[in-house]
Amino acid sequence: MLLLPFIAFLHGDLSEDVYITVPPGVSVSGTPKCCKLHKSLYWLKQSSKKWYEKLSILLLSCGYQQAQADHSLFVKTADSSFTVLIVYVDDIILTGNSTDEMAHIKHVLHSNFRIKDLGILKYFLGIRVAHSETSIYLCQRKYCLDLIRDSGLSGCKPCCIPMDNSLMLHQDDSELLTDVLSYRRLVGRLLYLTTTRPDISFATQQLSQFMSKPTRSHLAAAMRVLKYLKGHPGHGLFFPYDSQIQLTGFSDADWGTCIDSRRSITGYCFFIGSYLISRKTKKQNTVSRSSSEAEYRALASTTCELQWVTYLLKDLKVPCSCPPALCCDNQSALYIVGNLVFHERTKHVDIDCHLVQEKSQAGLMRLLPVSSSSQFKALPPRLFGTFLSKLGLVNLFDPPACGGNKDRRGPRGPKGPSPTKLGFYRTTKRSRFV
Repeated sequence: MLLLPFIAFLHGDLSEDVYITVPPGVSVSGTPKCCKLHKSLYWLKQSSKKWYEKLSILLLSCGYQQAQADHSLFVKTADSSFTVLIVYVDDIILTGNSTDEMAHIKHVLHSNFRIKDLGILKYFLGIRVAHSETSIYLCQRKYCLDLIRDSGLSGCKPCCIPMDNSLMLHQDDSELLTDVLSYRRLVGRLLYLTTTRPDISFATQQLSQFMSKPTRSHLAAAMRVLKYLKGHPGHGLFFPYDSQIQLTGFSDADWGTCIDSRRSITGYCFFIGSYLISRKTKKQNTVSRSSSEAEYRALASTTCELQWVTYLLKDLKVPCSCPPALCCDNQSALYIVGNLVFHERTKHVDIDCHLVQEKSQAGLMRLLPVSSSSQFKALPPRLFGTFLSKLGLVNLFDPPACGGNKDRRGPRGPKGPSPTKLGFYRTTKRSRFV
């Protein structure tokens, strides 16, 4: 991992005339009313754009190609060497199979920007990255514990599931919260935690709908999510090196469960092999008049995400062993894909139908049916623990604090390997990672 000092935005060159008032305490000859900037400053609206522009021009001049699927990703291929560089503001992650090329690009960056090499990636934006000889493990345990401590729930009794599956949050008539900002901060922190915790994605999506007028019932639901995290702070995503390069997606939707707007919720997730790489939970933009329409709109959103993932894998030079599979549990939505004749029941979703049909006929994916019991949904505690292992979530830090996952199920299901067999190092009661 490479880190640029805090002066990263000061490297940007301004191509237009920008004037500022004379800063207080600056003595200049005469009485000028303003100063003309030659370099960007942090508070300028152009600063981030100019910094990124200068960095990208430098990388392109060194033979790197900018990925079309993600413009912050740069790839360089030469003979048998392959180097990947990804940028987030002033943090850079560098990886590849050529130590010479990585040493060269680090020298070039240091010559132009004075970077700091932090060595092997261990922390990035609050995410812990643990390496072993056979796998990589991502978690936000420290971030999660800090969130619980700041909320005053360090000594609470943990819950086994993040949200009661019979609870339907809506804009009720209970007492409004006096401190609205604290609720917004809490939900915002939970949203960032979903980076490595897909098990709270649905609950967090529900809570984020009431940012303007949160009530006591909404805060109680948020506290339940924190109590669930209290029992499972060390859960994270597990990625083995020998995973099969087979892309599989799951699409699902409810039908009009939002009491306030009667809109449906789209949910999808994608796996490489059996390990999660992408997921989303979002309320649909319009009201669906049938469950088939809701499922088909979810299928269209999933198809767009699948297209983007395939572009990203292509930019990373990752070949898939066979065409991606997209699974849906609604038979009528699958029948519409195969039916080229639009009638009164489907013409109001005409664009979505054309999109899915076009991508299916082009061979982008294979549409497959799947049973509803195999979908990733909000479930009671007995089934919720089983689905955690299917999401690739592993807890290598903490013993279970309540029911479910008592045997530390690994990513292969109820009979998955123990943490020590996954190749990680273990000392005393907790796991230590390299």
